[in-house]
Amino acid sequence: MTLRPTGLDGLDGAPSALPHGTEVTTRVERLVGDRRLPQGLVGRVARARDGGFDVHIVGVGDVWFTREELLPRREGQLAFAVRRDAAWTALRQCTVLEATVGSRAWGLANENSDTDLRGSFLLPFSWTSGLVEPPMDLVSDDGSQTFWEVEKTIAQALRADPNTLELLFVPTVRATDEVGEWLLATREAFVSTQLFGSFGKYALRQLDSLTKSARLAEHRDTVLDWVRAEPSLSLDEVALRLAALSPRAHPTQAEAVLAAKTYLKQLYRSLSDQGLIAANDFVSLKAFATTGGVVHRGDVDGETLARRLSPKNAYNLLRLIHLATGWLRTGAPVFEATGAVRQRLLDIKGGRVPLEEVLREAESLTPELEAARDASKLPEAPDRLAAHVLLQRVNELRAKRWVSRVAGPWGDRAPAAPTPE
Repeated sequence: MTLRPTGLDGLDGAPSALPHGTEVTTRVERLVGDRRLPQGLVGRVARARDGGFDVHIVGVGDVWFTREELLPRREGQLAFAVRRDAAWTALRQCTVLEATVGSRAWGLANENSDTDLRGSFLLPFSWTSGLVEPPMDLVSDDGSQTFWEVEKTIAQALRADPNTLELLFVPTVRATDEVGEWLLATREAFVSTQLFGSFGKYALRQLDSLTKSARLAEHRDTVLDWVRAEPSLSLDEVALRLAALSPRAHPTQAEAVLAAKTYLKQLYRSLSDQGLIAANDFVSLKAFATTGGVVHRGDVDGETLARRLSPKNAYNLLRLIHLATGWLRTGAPVFEATGAVRQRLLDIKGGRVPLEEVLREAESLTPELEAARDASKLPEAPDRLAAHVLLQRVNELRAKRWVSRVAGPWGDRAPAAPTPE
């Protein structure tokens, strides 16, 4: 049973696809089992499916809606979705490089694993010569396919960005155009001992952050229980109690209380963003707790934090440390995990290893990572001159194809460039 409210039809006139993670408001009622979900609920797009979208609603789970039954909640999200949709439709034909990445490239996939595609595309000359800023990213509706413009691909590779270097070196990579072949021929110019920071140290910092967030998240239900039992508690009083409970060490009591207060502010900001409390403040959090508000474990900190705390992220960060160590030591990357390392990563991915243990394991690998960097034969910095020459060559070809109207998406079949509004 569905009931469409009146007066909303003109608010979202361009029913474009919604990016993964978009906050939306439901425009219809929905029955889920015996439970009636009123229109006006706030959720986040989890995935595109069967011509519609699964929307994650806190305390309910994933519920399917058609595009017409959803309204982007934040100002600008609809315009972004329309632009992204138009760019994908126009420029997907302009890809020059593609690779299957993620767990399927790492030897860590199972029957439920997605197939993730990453690549690079070349903007037609007409898209680069006007007032309209062209898109530098293309992303599919479900987020499983991501492409960067060639210039952005080069810039990211010069920074030793892990995702970009994976695209260039993973065995599944394939050039679909001459420009893609040039990128692959130049890829060694981007490799240097900067891998140590962008892969290894980055992973360690992220794991430490995940672990600290997980420690605090363990106490969120306790916080709600305190406020429910004692509505007169102030923000400072709750922060003081939380600081005493938290296992995270701080140099001083004042710093411990400040960290706890920061978490509490994150907590009620997340509840506000999800539409569960009236305003982004502690008073609204107290009202939520004292009126019987219930949030299921895993939902309190919002979708972003839930993804950050996932075992999937933890195992990928540990994988980056192993990959960086091997690459620094041998000068060549090995993306597919094997043997004991593979089994360990699968255990972490399956949630069978606590985050604290993953962090300790990562920290124990630091001496090996540092030794690999110190003994590495890789250059200390990427070859910026080679990257410069490559980009010049690409831009010359881009212009030549346009002026000569060669056959293909950069010449006689180039998509029309957007014009200023």
